[in-house]
Amino acid sequence: MSVAHVVVTVFAAVLVGFSAVSVFTRAPWVVKPIADYGIPAAWMPWLGTAKAAGALGLLTGLVVPALGTAAAIGLILYFTGAVIAVARARWFSHLAFPLVYAAPVVAALVLAQVA
Repeated sequence: MSVAHVVVTVFAAVLVGFSAVSVFTRAPWVVKPIADYGIPAAWMPWLGTAKAAGALGLLTGLVVPALGTAAAIGLILYFTGAVIAVARARWFSHLAFPLVYAAPVVAALVLAQVA
């Protein structure tokens, strides 16, 4: 396991964890856009739980690599779904937001496979 892998994985987990907390606390800068994209408010607890589980999975993956790989794949699928939801809502200027969270997860997955 390389230092780069650990640093990127921890950064990705913190970023995704922050996103999960933002969903759980119903931060206005999260809730309004999600509603504008047509995502039902009833999904918020599930979305936050998926992000929190993914963040914990990334950190656990530093000890149990298979769990980290599974968490990274799950988060990549999650953020791919977010990109699709934003695109379907035609908020193209917001496409970068889910990609900002997905990029370090992808990097952590790649570094895990190289390490």
